[in-house]
Amino acid sequence: MIDGVGHWQTVYKTKEPDAVSWYQAVPTMSLNLIGGLNLPDAAAIIDVGAGASVLADRLISRGFHDVTLVDLSSAALDQTKARLGCVVESVTFVEGDVTGLDLGRQFDLWHDRAVLHFLTSEADQQKYRTVLTRHLKPGGYAVISAFAVGGPEKCSGLPVRQYDADRLMALLGEGFSLLEEASELHKTPWNSAQAFAYFLVQKLA
Repeated sequence: MIDGVGHWQTVYKTKEPDAVSWYQAVPTMSLNLIGGLNLPDAAAIIDVGAGASVLADRLISRGFHDVTLVDLSSAALDQTKARLGCVVESVTFVEGDVTGLDLGRQFDLWHDRAVLHFLTSEADQQKYRTVLTRHLKPGGYAVISAFAVGGPEKCSGLPVRQYDADRLMALLGEGFSLLEEASELHKTPWNSAQAFAYFLVQKLA
């Protein structure tokens, strides 16, 4: 991404959380896919590119208490810290670039809504795969969402790479199995439509 930190800091410092195109009052598709896994409350969950999403709030309300949020923007993470209030102790906040992430631990679930699609170079895509593989436990799951083929070609003024199942699995390789895919027509706060694709994959070993 081009000047990623500066770009996203500006976005989150100058716009309200519900005034960005990717805003969701309820992250329904992500929650449905996660809920279908019947993970225990102690499951370790990481949300990369978390921004100021309310996914963490919803996960905590469902009983999860080991949630890690990663984002390039400290301003975005600060919004979430302030919003969570007294339940913030259930969350670990990490400011950083997912392509260089090394947290020294593994997770039961990796969640990514719209990080991968910003990685338009093959080098960054391979780094993403390496980091994903490193941080998922054997048998762990990933929910990955990106603009669908035929969807937007840019987001927040930045170019993106669209995904379908074939394109994603070609990147992830034989170490992952595709369990489910779904589509969503996301409505922005100004009521335009964006085609998203969601994928549930499992790390095989």
